Amino acid sequence: MNLDTKAAGMAQAQSARALWFPAAGTCQVQEEGLPPLKEGEVLVRMLYSGISRGTENLVFNGRVPPSEFERMRGPHMAGQFPFPVKYGYSAVGRVEAGSAALIGKTVFCLHPHQDLFTVGEASVTALPDGLPPARAVLAANMETALNIVWDADILPGDRVAVFGAGVVGALVAYLASRIVGTDVLLMDPNPERQTLADRLGIGFSYGEQVAGEFDVAINASGSAEALAQAIELAGQEARIVEASWHGDRPVSLPLGGAFHARRLTIVSSQVGSVPPARRARWTYARRLAKALDLLRDACLDTLISGETVFNELENAYPAILADPETLCHRIRY
Repeated sequence: MNLDTKAAGMAQAQSARALWFPAAGTCQVQEEGLPPLKEGEVLVRMLYSGISRGTENLVFNGRVPPSEFERMRGPHMAGQFPFPVKYGYSAVGRVEAGSAALIGKTVFCLHPHQDLFTVGEASVTALPDGLPPARAVLAANMETALNIVWDADILPGDRVAVFGAGVVGALVAYLASRIVGTDVLLMDPNPERQTLADRLGIGFSYGEQVAGEFDVAINASGSAEALAQAIELAGQEARIVEASWHGDRPVSLPLGGAFHARRLTIVSSQVGSVPPARRARWTYARRLAKALDLLRDACLDTLISGETVFNELENAYPAILADPETLCHRIRY
């Protein structure tokens, strides 16, 4: 058995603290026992986790539609939708027990906000050299952004509009702008996002009249109005990618006017599936490893909008979600 038995015994004697949502709009840090460490598992002590404001806001407020209860289950989530539920998916920690090859490694894992946890070895990915653990909380968002860029099929020279300067939208614009010859415009109604775009080296608009047409338009804003604007600005036979998840809210689209004459294409993007054109070669593990590698650029630290220590999270969490200025809020353990 390739297991540090002394550390495993210590793990069985410990308990963990995790953030739970007992009911809509409420959260509570609860203590729970750790299961015995089995062969093929590792014990991870959390260093940082990141709050994914858009998705966690929907979960926290009970806005996950019943039709999506199973599809929305996160890895290592506990409880049942709508409540009580333990949710979250951006964890960075250090392996304390398990495989000798992993002990002491700093790893990323899709796991809720919890100070100590056990998972299978295959659930953790070691951070690449040059990636600080504090920045690695962006990995789930970068993985989503990478998938969106794949779904968007952006090519060199394309003019690209990205709606929504949240974490995912900013990362999509960042990746798209690194494709040779692209002309990328990040759009958001909040003029304060100009600073974010400048730090990422991306063009920005907060409501000015935008001239010309776009080859690719991506909506990552969660706004139906932005999706309508994407349709309006899309050029002939352009591709529109809806990357937002609207939860249980209905969305109306302007499919009259020139929509059909322009032969526009609207596609969805969801990180739960690798796009068909890459599925034969790209596993989920390969995609996550690439997302971590893409985070080694120090300018991405600008996407961390705040930090809270875990001991204060129960009281701070609702305000973090409610603050429209929140990008990725980091939790320090």
